[in-house]
This record gives sequence, structure tokens and C-alpha cells, in this order.
Amino acid sequence: MLNVKMLKPYYVKEDKRFIRVVLAYQYFSLFIDDELYQFIPKESREIIIDRKRKRVHNVFDIFVFQRGKRIVYVSVADLIALPDFLTHLHSITAPYYKEDVENLIEEKTDIAAIIGELEKNNLQRLIDQSLDLRDQDAFTTLTKTLHSEYG
Repeated sequence: MLNVKMLKPYYVKEDKRFIRVVLAYQYFSLFIDDELYQFIPKESREIIIDRKRKRVHNVFDIFVFQRGKRIVYVSVADLIALPDFLTHLHSITAPYYKEDVENLIEEKTDIAAIIGELEKNNLQRLIDQSLDLRDQDAFTTLTKTLHSEYG
């Protein structure tokens, strides 16, 4: 039976696509069959999380744990099946997702401004078209709309 005793990152590295939780000695330990095993960075050293999907990317990587002379190999897939591992991992990565939400809000605001500008430009083109066609009713309606919405 596996239980997480401690999971602290040595450091967290992020880029546009991934959040990387880098692990080191004494920062990660497991209870395996009621015995404490310490992480040793022999094979994999990091947990890679896809920012968009919010899922662990390197599920096939293997972490090595040691107790005295005994060594145990545990896959990331086995670890993410543990609720307490996911709880620890979420608490480590949560601040990095907040930045993503803030960026998304800024992008939506920028998109709304762009759409507003495109709508205004479209109205101006329609006004020009009504002048070319000498359509006074369309011209009057479009100019009123332009002035009421974009003052």
C-alpha cells in the first residue's frame, strides 16, 4: 500500500505549455507497506503537467525510492492513482494556474475590443456603401447606429 508522507518541490519551472515540478532528495517520501522510503533522483526527477489539459504529461516515467539497501520503483501512473498525491500536487501547482486564468481574462478583453473595432469599421464601410448607392434611408439608419454605439 502506498501513501505520500511528504511531497515538496525542489523548485517549480514553468513555460507556456508545461508546469514542471522538480524533485530532489529529502523532498519526497512515501510509506510503502508501512515503511518510509525516500525519493532518490536516479531515473525521473520531475512531474510534468500540461497547462491546458491540467493533466500529468509524463505518466510512464519511473521514480525511485530507497530505504536502506532496498530500492522500489514506482511509476507516475501509480502515484497519480493516489488521492493524497494529487492533493499535494494540486497545492503545489495551483498558483501557476491562476496566472493562466488572468491571462485568459486579458485575452478575452482584448478579443472583445478587437470585435468592437471590427464592428465599427464594418458600420463605416456600410455607410460608405449607402453613400455610393445613394440610399438615404440606409445612410440615416447606419449613421444613427454609429453615433449611438460609438458616440
